[in-house]
Amino acid sequence: MAVDFKEFSRKMDRTLVILQEDFGAIRAGRANARVLDRVEVEYYGVATPVGQVGTISSPDARTLVIQPWDGSLLKKIEKAIQTSDLGINPQNDGRVIRLVFPQLTEERRRELAKQVKKYGEDAKVAVRNIRRDAMDYIKKLKKDSTITEDEQKKAEKDLQELTDKYIKKVDDACAVKEKELMEL
Repeated sequence: MAVDFKEFSRKMDRTLVILQEDFGAIRAGRANARVLDRVEVEYYGVATPVGQVGTISSPDARTLVIQPWDGSLLKKIEKAIQTSDLGINPQNDGRVIRLVFPQLTEERRRELAKQVKKYGEDAKVAVRNIRRDAMDYIKKLKKDSTITEDEQKKAEKDLQELTDKYIKKVDDACAVKEKELMEL
C-alpha cells in the first residue's frame, strides 16, 4: 500500500499561497492596494480591512487614493495607516486619503529584504511542521500494521522529497521577491 500524501501536499500548497499573500503586503516601489490588506480600521465595533470600508484606486504608479464610503472613517483610516508598519504618512483632504509612496531608500530595501527572509523562514517552519504531522501519520500506519517496514521507509523517503520540493519553492519565491525589491 502506498501512503497518500495529498492532504499534506495541499497544506504545503496553502503555505505557499499564504507566503505570496505576505509578500503582497510588502511594497516594492510601486503603489499596490494589497499593502493595505493588513491595515484594519474599527467600523461599528469590528476591526475591518481598509479595502472593505471604501474604494482604493491608484491614479499613478506612486499614489493610492482611499475614498471611504462613510466620511466619518477618514480620521480612523488615517490613524490606522500611521500606526501600521507601512512607513507612509497619509494625506487627508477631508474627502479622500492619499498615500504617496516615496522611492525606496537602500536602507528601507534592506529592511524589506529582511522581512522577506522572515516570511520565508516562517513558511519553511510551516512546511516542516506539516512534514512532522505526516511522519506521525506514517508511524501510526506502521504501528497499526497497515504498512510494512519497507513501505514505511519508502513513504518517509517520498515525504522528505516532497518537503525538499516545497522548501525549494519557498526559497525560489523569496529570491524573486528580494530581486524585485533590490531593483532600482
